[in-house]
Order: sequence, then structure tokens, then C-alpha cells
Amino acid sequence: MENFKLLDFIYTLEISPIYINLFGAFFTALTITLIAIPKIIRISYKKQLMDIPGERSSHTQKVPSLGGVAMFFGIVVSTSIFATDLGVNYSFFLSAITILFFIGLMDDLLVVAPDKKLYGQIISTILIIFGSGIMINSLSGLFGIYELPYFVGVAITLFIFIALINAYNLIDGIDGLAPSIGIFICLCFVYIFYRIYDYAIGILAISTMATLIGFVRYNLSNRYRIFMGDTGSMVIGFILTFMAIRFLYVSNETNSRILTAPVLLLFIFVVPIVDTSTVFITRILQGKHPLKPDKSHLHHQLLSIGYSHVKTSIILVIINVIFVLIGYNLRKLEINQLFLIFIALSFSFVLTLKLYVNHCNVKKTI
Repeated sequence: MENFKLLDFIYTLEISPIYINLFGAFFTALTITLIAIPKIIRISYKKQLMDIPGERSSHTQKVPSLGGVAMFFGIVVSTSIFATDLGVNYSFFLSAITILFFIGLMDDLLVVAPDKKLYGQIISTILIIFGSGIMINSLSGLFGIYELPYFVGVAITLFIFIALINAYNLIDGIDGLAPSIGIFICLCFVYIFYRIYDYAIGILAISTMATLIGFVRYNLSNRYRIFMGDTGSMVIGFILTFMAIRFLYVSNETNSRILTAPVLLLFIFVVPIVDTSTVFITRILQGKHPLKPDKSHLHHQLLSIGYSHVKTSIILVIINVIFVLIGYNLRKLEINQLFLIFIALSFSFVLTLKLYVNHCNVKKTI
């Protein structure tokens, strides 16, 4: 009897392989995450593997923090089945996220020094740059810069990876925000990569989105709440950044040239970018160390005037959606003009939020 292969059989059906891979990846990743998380919650309570509330925490009770384990499992299994080209075309990708997975897991269980987490991020990024050749080689005319010297491109790519991984980690401060923003960013990349026929990355985006959907169902639960922890935030942040750098890389190819790609990514990542930038600038102006934790994040400001975690997350996701719609509709502008529009909109957003929060606080005192 000839060897039977399930996927080969499914591909013989009158269904496009694109849809088979798309829906297969989505439901596989979603199912694995939904099945794995309750078991992880049960083990976390039994072994007391919990996140203990601290000074900056918006929670008052211990909560399991190993949701990232289920998410990593869902992404790896799903992409291994439905995106076999991923490992072939992007060498060391799985190795890179596995390194971050174990560092994040150790941090969630034992607490790892920040410098060791940074070293892990650098090693994972270097694996992608030199293993897969995925890097920023042009700014497409932003600030008048086009082609970049090789090692300048390597340095910028490394910086972008580190910045976005940690920016995504910093918005993981309340229930629902980081997964919701991640879901929307993945949705943007599903649209982008299927439009430019890069199906392997499209499936990666689908799988990541599915695990985040499965996770957020428990992250927002009152009874079975779980956090993604550093395990989840570093892996997801790395994957989102990887897709962003891949988008920049292919945007310069002649068959899919997108002249404003660098700025479009600013619109897509607006919440983590603006939040991190605002926090760092505020701390520096106040004479504080930019890396010293406090409650100056955008979500903390909304929480301070009485908004719930869910309402705060919804507001910031809506802001992200609005920015992407504006960026997409203005994508044919000259890149520096679009960049100035992004800066103006970001400044207006932060200023409006600050004035609104101050207004609400004044009303409380009256």
C-alpha cells in the first residue's frame, strides 16, 4: 500500500490549498491554545507558579503567568503543519523564537536579569539577520535615505527588533491590551502578506492571531484569568517584529514595491511605539531614569480616571485601527509627508489624552 499523507489527500479536494492552509492553521493554533491554557492554569495553581502583585500591578490577587507556553506551542505546531516553507525559507526562525521562549519561561518562573533577556533578544535577532538574511536594507527615501550600507542596515535592524519586542512587552500591563493589539497587527499582516503572495508569513500571522484570540478569552476571564508573561510577550513581540522587517524587505522588490512601507509600519505599531516613546520622554523630562518603571503608560492614565481594563483596551485598539485606516488611505503620499502626518497625529493623540485625563481628575476634586 502506498504511503498515505493527510495533507496530500486534502489538497486533491476541490478546495484551494491557500484556504486549506489558512483555515487549517487558524483552527489548529486556536484549538491547541484553548485546550492547553486550562491545563496550564490548573498546574500553575497546584504548583503555585503565579504572578505576585507588585507596586505597579493593576491586580490585587495572584494570577498564573504562563499563558505564553500555550501560545508558543500553538504557533509552532500550526506553522510546522501548514507553513512548511517557513523553516526552509527563513532559516533559524524556530531556533530564534525557541531561545526567547526559554528565556521568557525562566523569567516567569525564576526572574531573569534584564541584561540576560537583552542578550537573548540580540542572539535571536542575529540568527534571523545572518541566518535568514531578513534585514532593513533601505529606508525608501525617508529622511532622504534610500539604500543603506550593509552593517548600518544590520545595526538598524537589531535596534528595531530590540525596540519593538520591548515596546510590545511594555503594553502588557493590563488585561486584554497586548493580545488585542497583537490580534489587530496580525490581521494587518495577514492582509499584507496574502496581497504580496508571501503565504508562509501569512500563515505565521494567522497562527499568531489565532493563539492570541484563544489567549484573550482567558486573559479577560474573571474566574480563569491568566497572563501571557514574558514567555508570551517576548515571543509574540519578536514574531510581530519579524513580520514587520520582512514586509520592509519585500517592499523594495520590484514586483511588490511599496514606497511608504517604513512609515506604514509606524501606523500599524502606533500604540506600542507612541506609548514607549511618550513614557521615555516623560521620564527624561522629569529627571528620572528612562528605564525606571512607573505608571505613566497610556493605559495607566486611562485606568487612573476609572476606566476598566476592557474599556481601556478597546479605546487603544480603536485608536490603532483609526491610525491604520488613515495610513492606508494616505499610503500614496510622499514618504516624508506621510511621516510628518504620523508625527502630528501621534502628538495630537497624546496631547488630547493628557488633557482629557487632567480634565477628569479636576472634576473628581470639585
